[in-house]
Amino acid sequence: LRKNTHEENTKILGRYRISHIPEMLASIHSRRVAAPTARFLLLRAKSTSVQPESEGPIGDDGRHELWRDGIYDHDNEPMVKRRDGSYQSIEKLRGFLSYERNPEPYRDPLERIMDWGELNPPEEHSKAHTGLERKVQAARCMDCGTPFCQTYSGCPVNNLIPEWNNLVFNDQWGEAIDRLHKTNNFPEFTGRVCPAPCEGSCVAGLVDSPVTIKNIEYSIVDRAWKDGLITPRIPTERTGMTVAIIGSGPSGLATADQLNQMGHKVTVFEREDRVGGLLMYGIPNMKLEKETVDRRVNLLHEEGIEFITNADVGKSIDVNELRDNYDALALCLGSTRPRDLPVPGRELKGVHFAMEFLTKNQKRLLMTKEGTLESQYEKDKFINAAGKNVIVIGGGDTGTDCIGTSMRHRCKSVTNFELMPQPPPERAPDNPWPQWPRVFGVDYGHAEVHAVFGNDPRVYSVMTKKLIGDDEGNVKALVTQDVEITDNGPKAIEGSEREWPADLVVLSMGFVSPEDYIINELSLDVDQRNNIHAVHGDYRTSVEGVFAGGDCRRGQSLVVWAIHEGRGVADATNAYLLQKRDDESPDPAKNSAFANLSSLSA
Repeated sequence: LRKNTHEENTKILGRYRISHIPEMLASIHSRRVAAPTARFLLLRAKSTSVQPESEGPIGDDGRHELWRDGIYDHDNEPMVKRRDGSYQSIEKLRGFLSYERNPEPYRDPLERIMDWGELNPPEEHSKAHTGLERKVQAARCMDCGTPFCQTYSGCPVNNLIPEWNNLVFNDQWGEAIDRLHKTNNFPEFTGRVCPAPCEGSCVAGLVDSPVTIKNIEYSIVDRAWKDGLITPRIPTERTGMTVAIIGSGPSGLATADQLNQMGHKVTVFEREDRVGGLLMYGIPNMKLEKETVDRRVNLLHEEGIEFITNADVGKSIDVNELRDNYDALALCLGSTRPRDLPVPGRELKGVHFAMEFLTKNQKRLLMTKEGTLESQYEKDKFINAAGKNVIVIGGGDTGTDCIGTSMRHRCKSVTNFELMPQPPPERAPDNPWPQWPRVFGVDYGHAEVHAVFGNDPRVYSVMTKKLIGDDEGNVKALVTQDVEITDNGPKAIEGSEREWPADLVVLSMGFVSPEDYIINELSLDVDQRNNIHAVHGDYRTSVEGVFAGGDCRRGQSLVVWAIHEGRGVADATNAYLLQKRDDESPDPAKNSAFANLSSLSA
């Protein structure tokens, strides 16, 4: 250093974040510091928190950069690069300021479209976060005075998010799964498929990016399964009361789990051939592997819940017989009546509802895996997008799932129509925090289309005018009109018609209500949207002993809201059952031969 010019030394030392460079250089060039001392200072800078400067704290491997103090320092936790470029031990006091939000990335689009495996990278994958990176992300939780993430504007099940974030930071994974299970029956489901409204209301999001709550949630539950921390909890006492639950989706399973732990005998009826409802057939495998659903269902079965499949209550089974044979009845039917597209050409072959498309694809996958797939199913029932121009009408999670499924079929092209305008890149003035941010985003299906075809598949502000068929009754094209949103709703713009090639049209425009055959048989009251009428928090229907929750009561919603409703239905049903048991039980104080002893002794 003493042989170099001042400018040369500035460049050398500038690669290391030494706050006292001017003083050090002055000392070197004035010969007040001996050369060995200068070498010591430089070696010390290299070996601790003042490392070569790079762009941001996230390294090429997608994780925060690490540094160890010498080759013998592998027994201690490494130091982590912060936003200011320094390398220091992980600390939580100012973690949201020190570290970058770094959600665990999905597998590469060109890799994942070649299979039906989950989007999330497995533990051994190069993109998977390490335990240390998860600790860094947990350190960003602010311990804020009012955690909006677990309030009404955030998590519907009121997950104790700051608590289990802190437990992950302190490497207390066993306690973390206990806290998580106190409010959420199935975190392995919500941690994969929930859009994370908790992150939209994270207080850190006011001034920076929110905490990666969703990633931390599924890492807790996945580790708990791996470490054997999730085991059957068999109730030690039974009440003698019985409950029939119709529907085995997330609300039905949550209701069953809660009531079973309360000591009641629970039987779940499912009209499909497998338990899980929406979780099994409505959400594709790449978002939620079916082994994950089966694992939880098997645990519930071990805990004493009985599942009966291929039982279409209201058709193959008389619902009134269930009322007669069980002490209470819980309806968790889901919202399964899809919104249709009333335009010319709707009757053409090749036009399908989204849930029909997704369900038949998932059944084919399961049959293929089990070796039970028959050629007749391929010919008569399977909806194949291979080599076709696919148009998905409607956005949302289901629309994205249809896009992702079509990509894995090797479609020729895929286009996604949305009626509303493209969302803004940032929150609009009428969409303040802590509301869910209505902003433009790229979901997994959109990223896959862009990776293969080089464009985003979404087309905004369009509505379908008509479908065009060929001589054999197959859809071959679709005509749209551009629209503008007015105070009276969407308005078509004259002269904006466009024709699009279409060999497969998937209708993903949401669901309007539950199917009505059980409702009619029980003569239940419904609301203005034809959902089962039951007050939120009470969940009693107009028929005594019959309760309703989930999408069949509140309308189409999220899995996490279904779990919330299922837990509420269980509480209401439990209160009813205990009161019914007390009313039906003889009062020993009134019937005992010793009933009047107290008065005689007086």
